Amino acid sequence: MLLPSGWLLRHCVVMWLLFHSLVLMTLCFQHAATSCSKRCYCSDNEDAFGGKTMRCSNLHLTEIPQDIPNDTQHLYLDYNLLTSIPANAFHDLPMLAELDLSHNELALLEPGAFRGLAASLQFLDLSSNQLTTLDPDAFEGVTARSNLTGNPWHCDCKLQTAFPHLDLEPVSLTGIICQTSEPSDSAAQGVPFLLAKDLDLCVVLKKTTDVAMLVTMFGWFTMVISYLVYYVRHNQEDARRHLEYLKSLPSRQGKSEESSTISTVV
Repeated sequence: MLLPSGWLLRHCVVMWLLFHSLVLMTLCFQHAATSCSKRCYCSDNEDAFGGKTMRCSNLHLTEIPQDIPNDTQHLYLDYNLLTSIPANAFHDLPMLAELDLSHNELALLEPGAFRGLAASLQFLDLSSNQLTTLDPDAFEGVTARSNLTGNPWHCDCKLQTAFPHLDLEPVSLTGIICQTSEPSDSAAQGVPFLLAKDLDLCVVLKKTTDVAMLVTMFGWFTMVISYLVYYVRHNQEDARRHLEYLKSLPSRQGKSEESSTISTVV
């Protein structure tokens, strides 16, 4: 049997080893959360907010790195081969204030692409990509200053309604050029979209909506009229049958009285 002092010493050693292991695990997890992504360069910010600046420029990346430190404030992914931004790509970066995605091959921003950045993101660079339109659902409240120049924009009603959700950089006023437009005869092609006066690409959609409403109203009106006609004709038929029934009542009553008289005489 172990002595009480020996048991206490052994128990203390076990507890110390467990505590040491816990500290090491905590340090490892913290290092994994704040260490720089592979192949990228990270530096600590010297401002009062702390955090990191992470540069992954010109690395031929085809997708967003999965191991971005969650204390990153400035993220540079420019001059890569990114073609799309998936949903929740930056959801775990609550301190991200600047995001540079310029000079890629971006053609699609999925709904929720910038989810979680509405409170922190201050500047967004999407210039020199392959964007033709914007989906407002990709931003989810992000109102960061944005650079959208150098993209082959297809100017239509969808794009026109998406721009007010962003705080565009002054350079974007002259740098957003319509490569194509809908309708094609809107005089939007080849001109700075945001400076074009009296340009409303939603007119065709509004006209289409108005026509659809008129067709719908006409359909309902036709249904109501048809029901009223059926209702009136049905009631007229019932009234005619009831009238014929009433007209037949006196003759039947007279025959009954005649038969009663003959029976009495006999």
